[in-house]
This record gives sequence, structure tokens and C-alpha cells, in this order.
Amino acid sequence: MKPSFNFDQVIDRRTTESEKWQFYGPDVLPLWIADMDFAAPPAVIQALMARVAHGVFGYPCELPEIHQAIVDWCAERYQWHITPDDIILIPGVITGFNLAAHAVAAPDGAILYQTPAYPPFLCVAENANIKEQVVELSRAEDGSYYVDETKFTESISSNSRMFLLCNPQNPTGRVFEKNELEKMAEICLRNNLIICSDEIHGDLIYSGHHHIPIASLDKEIAQNTITLFAPSKTFNIAGLEASIAVIQNPDLRQRFRQSGKGLLGWVNLMGLTAMLAAYREGKPWLEALLHYLEDNRDYLYEYIQNELPEIKMVKPQGTYLAWLDCRHAGLKQNPHKFFLQKAHVALNDGEKFGPGGSGFVRLNFGCPRVILQEALERMKNALREIR
Repeated sequence: MKPSFNFDQVIDRRTTESEKWQFYGPDVLPLWIADMDFAAPPAVIQALMARVAHGVFGYPCELPEIHQAIVDWCAERYQWHITPDDIILIPGVITGFNLAAHAVAAPDGAILYQTPAYPPFLCVAENANIKEQVVELSRAEDGSYYVDETKFTESISSNSRMFLLCNPQNPTGRVFEKNELEKMAEICLRNNLIICSDEIHGDLIYSGHHHIPIASLDKEIAQNTITLFAPSKTFNIAGLEASIAVIQNPDLRQRFRQSGKGLLGWVNLMGLTAMLAAYREGKPWLEALLHYLEDNRDYLYEYIQNELPEIKMVKPQGTYLAWLDCRHAGLKQNPHKFFLQKAHVALNDGEKFGPGGSGFVRLNFGCPRVILQEALERMKNALREIR
């Protein structure tokens, strides 16, 4: 008998330190930051409680079973065969791609990324004091996004050193297919660009799609890639700060380590505990979560189609984030500000995602259905007032 998990339970987070629920006022429903409103898997909670009961919280080390659990997870879910030595544990994926920029692009190089992009991507070049190169994802007539090979190639210059990839793509929800990944990787190899791939949403994929780590394509690509991921989005444990870099090239791995010397400490003790429990015992919870999220995604899509036809949405193939096109909704102001002020619903402002984001908002549907329903009703009522 399969275990059951109650994702409909509404857990009060306003009384906690949650940034998602504290940033805006008490009358605002927050569907913005990529943080789900579900309790972590029972196995994770039990492991944390047992660790707390031990009572001693000294300096942690990375036990071999943690690395092995990561190796096993990658092999089972992605048929990606890595070794324990390929793994570096880090506090966060954002930390990881900033370290990568310092390691391979500083002091006189440039990094390339695609927009609309996860906002911290837009800060990496400035953080590393290097140049940035931006290429917009192309958009088909149906609103779906794809990589234009010509535009991608033309965006690379002689000082390009690193391509910062996001797959599954945040905020559009695209899960890049094998041929797309192969084309991007081939162009990077031809132009001597290291690939730094943010794959933090790689476990959150919907029916008909499959996440392929770009480093798993072949050995040459693997030797040219820094892959970043974490259990944080998958199991809703972002506050525990435990993430993973997989670097199969020993020289590149050493450069990455060197870039953090004196700056990067150990991974949080509780994060290590949660990571091990999640990868060892969290699969049943994750499978149930994916069904719930897919139902939420489909409910959101149908609601927008039927009740908010002035807003356009393409179903995300992965992530629990929807990218809503509000450019033809008749709004006289930024849609983020409109829905915040008129509907008391907080969404992410598309302008913060770089070129191609103006007129869009990002909506997080990783919440109990009743919260999603109330937010959509509020948005509908706000739009009704301006019709």
C-alpha cells in the first residue's frame, strides 16, 4: 500500500520567519518566491528530530554515505553515472554559480546566459567583476520558448568563458530536450566555454517530459561542465542550505574549490542530515508531490483559459512556477504592482528577469489548492474592475 501525504493541509507560516509570508502585509497571498507551502517529507522531519535529540551540534564532516546517496539518486533518476569524488557540497546553488564565475571567467572574461532568467543570474557578472552577455530565448507563436541556435552562437565573443544554463528553465518552465542540449553543448565546446548548469528543479518534471543533466550527454561535455543541484526545491528544505556541485573534470573541480578558499565554509549540519534522509527515503513523497503539483498546474491553466482569457499561459514542463503573459490584459501599470495593489496577491515581477520579462509575472503554484483558488479569484475580481 502506497503511503499517503496531505498536500491540502494549510500550514500557518505567517507566525514563522518565512520570507515568503513575511515580506508583504498580512492581507497579501504570497505566490512569489520559489518556496512551497508543504511540510517536508516525514522521513526528513524524523531524521532531523533524531539529530536534535542527540543534543551535540559540533563541526560536521561529509560522511561517505551522503556522497553515495547522491550518486545513487543520479543513477536511478537520470541514468547519470558519477562518482563520490566528483561531488562538492556547497551551501547553495547561487553560491555555486558565483564560485564558478570566479573560477573560470575572472578576471577578464565574460559569462553568457539566456533571458528571461532567474534574477540572481543577472548579478553574477557584477559580483565577479566580469562582463555579461545576454541572449533572449526565442518565443514561438503559442508562447513556448526555445533556443535559437544562430542567436546563441552570435552572442558568443572571444572573451566568453562560461555559459550559465538553467534547466529546467526558470521562469519559463521549459525542460530542454536532448537535441537542444546537444546543440548548446556543441557550441560551447567549439568556443571553449565552460558550462555551468543550474539544475535545481531537475526532479520536478511533469508527465511526458524528462530531465537530462547536460553533463550526462557524453564524456567530453562532462569534462566541460559544472552541474549544480540540491534537494532544496525538490523536498522544500531550502532553509537548511545544503546543495551539490558535480564536477567530473579534476582540474576544473580544483579551480572551483580554490575560488571558495577562505570564503566558503562547511554545509549546515541539519542540511546534511536532511539531504541524506531525502535522497535515501524521500522518493515516495516526491512521487505524490509531483501528482499534486501537476494537478495544480492543470487547474491553474484551465482557470486562466476560462476565467482570465486576457492572460496567456503555457503549461510549464517542469518546476512549480508559471510564467504569465499579461501584456494584453489592458493594465495601465506593471502587472506585478497591479495584482499586489488591486488583488492583494504577490507574484514575481517579470521585469526582474531581464530582457523579455516586461509584462509578465511569475506565479508559484506549489501550495495547497485552496490558497491557489483564493489567489486566482482575487486576480479575477481585480481584472473585472478594469474591464
